[in-house]
Amino acid sequence: MLNIEEKLAFKLCIFGAGGVGKTTLIRKFVTKIFETDIKMTIGADFSIKNVDVAGKTVTLRIWDFAGEERFRVLLPSFAKGADGGIFMFDITRYSSMKDIDDWLSIFEYFVSESQNKIPIIMVGGKSDLEEKRSVETKEASELSQKFNLHAYFECSSKTGDNVEEIFKYIAEMMINKTN
Repeated sequence: MLNIEEKLAFKLCIFGAGGVGKTTLIRKFVTKIFETDIKMTIGADFSIKNVDVAGKTVTLRIWDFAGEERFRVLLPSFAKGADGGIFMFDITRYSSMKDIDDWLSIFEYFVSESQNKIPIIMVGGKSDLEEKRSVETKEASELSQKFNLHAYFECSSKTGDNVEEIFKYIAEMMINKTN
């Protein structure tokens, strides 16, 4: 039985261009199923999953933001109160990471006036499509460092590679921030 101190809940926001695999990543993490027929997110979607991190049960309230330009105006209000963030892009579509500075500035500015900088990581999705890669790992990692992000991961929602690791890592970062 867990003590009340061992139960934590965090708001985690995933943002980035449309079609990079944000919803697919979340669904793979939450349900363990890779879905190929996912409809475009309108505004934002919401999922919850518990993870065990360092002997603690952590409830992740995951907010999935639509990547299309017309929905970007909604990001500030949905991002308020976030404890962590994931900027996601598609390794096969170079253009999906070119607006990282816009995404980060919108997200970080509106998160919360009372919080210090929250942990944000960068994730390159669709790593199973190596033969179609247009963003090299080294370049993405350097971009992540340039923006002072906490880490860079590549993942495949199709194969499951690094999916669990991404969410456990950001959960650890959010736990460390609260301590």
